[in-house]
Formats: sequence, structure tokens, C-alpha cells
Amino acid sequence: MTEWDDVRQDFPILKQRVNGERLAYLDNAATTQRPTPVLKDLMNFYQHDNANVHRGVHTLAVRATNEYENARQTVQHFINAADEREIIFTRGATEGLNLVAATYSRQHIHEGDEIVVSIAEHHSNLVPWQQLAIATGACLKYIDLTTTGELDLAAAEKQITDRTKIVAVTHASNVLGTITPLQQLAALAHQHGAVIVADGAQAVPHFAVDVQQLGVDFYAFSGHKMLSGMGIGVLYGRYDLLAAMPPYQFGGEMISSVQRQSTTFAEPPYKFEAGTPNVAGAISLASAIHYLQGLGMAEVERHERELVATALPRLLAEDHVTVYGPHDPAKHTGVIAFNITGLHPHDVATALDMEGVAVRAGHHCAQPLMDYLGVTATARASFYFYNNQQDVDQLIHAIRETKEFFHVGSI
Repeated sequence: MTEWDDVRQDFPILKQRVNGERLAYLDNAATTQRPTPVLKDLMNFYQHDNANVHRGVHTLAVRATNEYENARQTVQHFINAADEREIIFTRGATEGLNLVAATYSRQHIHEGDEIVVSIAEHHSNLVPWQQLAIATGACLKYIDLTTTGELDLAAAEKQITDRTKIVAVTHASNVLGTITPLQQLAALAHQHGAVIVADGAQAVPHFAVDVQQLGVDFYAFSGHKMLSGMGIGVLYGRYDLLAAMPPYQFGGEMISSVQRQSTTFAEPPYKFEAGTPNVAGAISLASAIHYLQGLGMAEVERHERELVATALPRLLAEDHVTVYGPHDPAKHTGVIAFNITGLHPHDVATALDMEGVAVRAGHHCAQPLMDYLGVTATARASFYFYNNQQDVDQLIHAIRETKEFFHVGSI
């Protein structure tokens, strides 16, 4: 059994005080903190192995290249991709999703075709498809949600047709904390000859993901939401699809041969990794994965569910607090969006910060979802495995202090 209080000791940043209060860091959906082992591996690379990859034959270059490619294999096994060549390193989930929209879609989307997304998408998995539809004359369609905030499979069956070429959905909502039935949706998309693109930024850090079992064609996620350095992410793509796609960017590293008037390109994944890659980022991502594997993803998921099982009912019981998304903790990730009656979420977040509680406030890069919910913004508390029940207590106490300060509910 994991001793979570011991795990917290790996995160020195959590020991600080904010505005004189113990820090309760509940903004993990935006970015997570880094444990000491990941920071040490990152520093070790810069102190001992720093060199460019693939190009040099000197010792440091060879070591750096080996670490970089070992990181690719680490990611492959972590998400159970069939081939390490299906792992493309990117700057983050956003770049991975844009890569698919700019390459695969350039070949396959035409006027009158359909692109289907859910109303719960982060802008990173909505705006690229919106702009693609505008550019090509394709039709952008939306899957609505159930009354409890979950993706409506019955609506999906109506929206996805034989004209649908791409289905793009989040695996886990960054606002509502709901998990998409991705395997069922992938099967439905494939029945109609469409490919499915998944945004896994809020999923991969929190529970085990098997891309082959899910049946997805493309799957993107970010390292900084799962303990690694910023500026590194992954796009998984089925190799047969990647091999047939044109490059995303042009330059060094992604070529096979260049003549004066023509160029032949490298095979995947290299033809999608133009220029000097974020070697340190890839190494830090591999280190983060090893750290998570040491904890066990099942244990990570279990601990987060225990926190939500405590936090969600307490938030629901608070007067003048509205919680968005499912009220059943079993249907929730560690993300909980809420509002306090009469208060702007930014004021709520500022007040909570005075109590040492770090939460997010705003539209969370999901404005169509905000419109769907009938609000302009929410506050959002998001938990990770290094959080504990004291963080939950501090959140509830801070909300009560905020209501009292602003006289919410007083006559």
C-alpha cells in the first residue's frame, strides 16, 4: 500500500506557505508539480549528457541520442502502442492535435465532409477542426451531453454518419471531470469509416491508458500535466496512417535526402520531428513515467477517487455552491468545477489564494462548453495523487471563509 504522505516528501514545492497559509495546490489540471527524482534526472542530463541527438558520433551525442530514443520506448510501453515509431514527440497535446489537423486532414477532408467533436472539448481539440471546416467547406458537428454532464452516446450515434471523416473527442473533460466512453466511440467512428482523434491530456496522468485496447487512431497528451518538464508532449498515431501523412514542418532531422529541386522525407516518427527536439523534455517525461509506474497507475487512480469521494459530496452540501458535472464521485476524475452564487470565479480564486488554496478560474479554454452550461466561467479544483484529505479540508474551509467575507447568503 502506497504511503501517500511519504510521496508528498518528493515534492518540495508543496512545503511552502502562501499568504501565510499552508499551500493546498489544487490546480493540477493546468499543470502538475515535479518530484525530486524527475528534477534530478533533468539536471543530470544537462550536467553530464547535454548534446544534440542523431547527428553526432561523439560520446555525449551518442548518450543523448540513446536517452532520447529510450524515452520514446518508455512512452510506447506506457500507453501500449504497437510500435515505437508510432510515438511522435511534440511540444504538447495542442501541437499533436494541430499536427493531425494539418497533415492527415489535408489529404482526407473535403467540402461536404463531416467533422464531429463533443461540446466539452478544450479549445485545442476544437479550434483546429473548426478552422479546418472553414477552410475546406466541411461541416463541423457537435455531440451534446447528458443531463449529468457525460457524453451522450445516443446523440453520438445520430451525429456520426457515413459522411463523417474525423471524430475528435476528449478522453477526460478538463472542466466536468467526466470520462468519455472512448472505446465505444472509436468503434462507432470506425463503423462509418471515420478516424478517431483523442485528447488524452487529462487522462494519461490519472489512470492507465491502452491505445490499442481503446482502438483510437490518434491520441495526444502533454508531459507537464504528468510530472515532467514543460514543452514536451506526445502524439500517438497508427503507423499505417503516419506513414501515409505528409510532414508537419520542414527542416533538419526530418529528411532522407535533399536535392536542389526536391526532397525525400524520413520515415515516421522522424519526418514529424523537424529541427532540434526537446531532448531534456523527453528525458524528463520518461523519468516521470518511471515515477508513476513506481507508484502504480491503479494506485494513483484509486487515491484520486478517494479524494473526490470526500470532496465532491462536501462541495455539493455547501449552501450557495453550484457544482458542474456528475454528482456521482464514481463518474468523476479529480477535476471539479464549481461557482459560488453571486461571485465571479476570479474573485473566488483570489479569495481562496489568500487561504493558501490554489485553484483555476475562467472558461478553462472551453468557451462553447461554458455557453452550454449557461455560465461565463467557473472555479476549478483539480486533484492529483500528492494531494490529501487536509487539502480537501482546506478547500472547504476556504470556501466558507470566502462566503463569509463576501456575505454570500446573508440577509
